[in-house]
Amino acid sequence: MRAKLTYALTAAVLVVYFVLVGSRGVLLIETGTPLTVTFGVAVLILPVIGLWFLWKNTQFARKASQLAAELDAEGGLPVDELRRTPSGRIDRDSADEVFAKRKAETEDAPDDWRTWFRLAVAYHDARDTPRARKAMQRAIALHEGKQPEAA
Repeated sequence: MRAKLTYALTAAVLVVYFVLVGSRGVLLIETGTPLTVTFGVAVLILPVIGLWFLWKNTQFARKASQLAAELDAEGGLPVDELRRTPSGRIDRDSADEVFAKRKAETEDAPDDWRTWFRLAVAYHDARDTPRARKAMQRAIALHEGKQPEAA
């Protein structure tokens, strides 16, 4: 719950920032000189890109949460079997062992979104965020019945 609150607060601050930046872009355009209009358009592009990025990430997080809830209801969420260092960090060798197991499960059932979800968690635990995100995107696409991109 704390992560959702933090995300919502961060998103709200970003939206306020985008509105402020956008209003400055409009003011520059209203000045009417070629230079200020050019700068105004450039300034307006940034909030548009930022809002698009925020929207895509929010949709991704929402869909991943829905998959987690569904998998939890089925009793299929991965069990935390990772060893940890005295400081509480995940032991790298332990994460690699679990990753190998999850990868094998996914290779055995490549069209099951559940295995891709668990693989995404294993990638995340192994600190490979880009691959974790790709695996979660594949899980979402499979769950939605879409043909995912080739990995």
